[in-house]
Amino acid sequence: MIIYQNTKNGFIEDICNGILVDRIDAAMEQRFGRNTPKSEKNAWTNSLSYMGNILSTSSIPDNAGVAIEYNIPYTAKRVDLIVSGFDRNGRNSAVIIELKQWESAKTVPEKDAMVRTFINGGERETTHPSYQAWSYAMAISDFNADVQDRDVLLQPCACLHNYAMSDPEPLLDSIYSTYVEEAPVFSKYDGNKLKKFLESIICKGDDLETVFLIDQGKLRPSKSIQDALASMMKGNREFIMIDTQKVVYEEILDSVRKVLKGGKKKTIIVKGGPGTGKTVLAINLLSKIVSNGSAAAYVTKNSAPRNIYNCKLKGSMKKNRIDSLFMSSGKFITAPENSFDVLLTDEAHRLNEKSGMFSSLGENQMKEIINASRLSVFFIDEDQRVTIKDAGTIEEICRFAKELGSEVVEMELDSQFRCSGSDGYLEWLDHTLQIRETAMLDLPESFDYDFRVFDDPCLLRKEIEEKNAINNKSRIVAGYCWDWLKDGKNNSDVHDITIPEFGFEMSWNLGSTSTWAIDPESVKEAGCIHTCQGLEFDYVGVIIGPDMRYESGNIVTDASRRAKTDQSLKGLKSKYDKKDQAIVAARIIKNTYKVLMTRGMKGCYVYCTDKALSEYFRKRLSVSDIGKGL
Repeated sequence: MIIYQNTKNGFIEDICNGILVDRIDAAMEQRFGRNTPKSEKNAWTNSLSYMGNILSTSSIPDNAGVAIEYNIPYTAKRVDLIVSGFDRNGRNSAVIIELKQWESAKTVPEKDAMVRTFINGGERETTHPSYQAWSYAMAISDFNADVQDRDVLLQPCACLHNYAMSDPEPLLDSIYSTYVEEAPVFSKYDGNKLKKFLESIICKGDDLETVFLIDQGKLRPSKSIQDALASMMKGNREFIMIDTQKVVYEEILDSVRKVLKGGKKKTIIVKGGPGTGKTVLAINLLSKIVSNGSAAAYVTKNSAPRNIYNCKLKGSMKKNRIDSLFMSSGKFITAPENSFDVLLTDEAHRLNEKSGMFSSLGENQMKEIINASRLSVFFIDEDQRVTIKDAGTIEEICRFAKELGSEVVEMELDSQFRCSGSDGYLEWLDHTLQIRETAMLDLPESFDYDFRVFDDPCLLRKEIEEKNAINNKSRIVAGYCWDWLKDGKNNSDVHDITIPEFGFEMSWNLGSTSTWAIDPESVKEAGCIHTCQGLEFDYVGVIIGPDMRYESGNIVTDASRRAKTDQSLKGLKSKYDKKDQAIVAARIIKNTYKVLMTRGMKGCYVYCTDKALSEYFRKRLSVSDIGKGL
């Protein structure tokens, strides 16, 4: 989606009339439901006024297109400025321009495409502007079928209008030549060069035709980690690493090099919410690290992702090799110190203290993983702890790292790649579930994410089945409020989940398959938190059971309505005093539904057994009749 679009002439007129920033700000508020920070408005004023001067003195036709703040599909990232038209051969063309306020930069020779500059109140490492512009152009091309099919030229570049280049110039160092060749850098005194560059690409106006292709073009199916896994393990590029993903990736690879050269034992903690690309990053790192001959493994407590990965890699890799690369978090109880070069632990918030069927083995999974590796990496989101046994916390990881003499580095992923790349949806969900207060009180109509509230679970199931018929990437999940009936373990005719007033009956998937997330017939079975955490779908249908309801303006949780066969809250009374039991149970129940409601890349459909909760969700949508399920 594009926040602002106009012809070149209209864009310049808006600048001259002093209304451009106001128009962008109003569109941003309508789109995201929040006010724009003053610093961002100032950046628009400075950068766009500069670009207005460039365009107004250029020979680019008045009817060329100009687009501002284009939201790249499936991500939370926005392109600063696009100038579109036809090239001299009549080809649809667009210049992707990354605008920077930088005044200085330093090289980072040991890391690919990284520089140091003053941002966010201090000097920090970030991606080179050419890499950033190039990665955005590549992402647009990857996602947009019409851009590819119409052979639209996407030419990236970076404009640093406050930056005076020096000799030698850090940003033009030979280590960045690959990216600078793809996306030239223009500085404070390169106005004429930038103008000629734009004129060489945009030779004829297109009345926003190319902008329309980029914004409204048919999107390719979104990639899921489970579908791209085999290709990624062969070293192929399946996902473009954008911004903080690239920063974290390069920091971890640099740390690998240092520990392999005899450097100090190290622990890296990577924080990131749902859909920030933690698993994609971990798999990319695993592929890169093992291709260089290092002893590394991807670690999870949850068996569901590992079962899927095992299935997807079957035939392209021997089973014993798969098992050595994708390991359970309970495998390191007796592992010798530093027996692995690198252990990449995904969903680290799900780690337990002890291991084994009866939770009686070992001392602590976090400690054992740190002990067993020279470099331990923990990908974590404490808001996704969903059982009493989930012991993974940043505080505990730091404590064990210190005890074992491991240096700790904390990093954070901020890019959103799920829920149509909508950070706003996650903020809305946190506020709506009353997990934390945010500014996102209502979900704006303009959001691209397909959220609906259904009054009938049968209609929800019908909709999910229709979505699943397209590409087998939609599933139904539910809160664990219905017992797993013993007779239903291997018999799909036994229905665990029943909602009698609608004649709705469905079986849990438990016991029937270890690859529920990809088996074609499993759309007819409901998954739970234990079978879907760490995985993603195009659309997810969520049945919210009686363990969560809405009363007198509050989300109320009720642990007593959880199924007797659910182990998530087992031990609550023995582990916590009476005062804390309700608080802990409420957080686990809310976290569980937050995880379930963020599994969908394109949409989330919900049915609530509590009618008041349904109405509450519906009222939090900015359009009252959206998602009635009719």
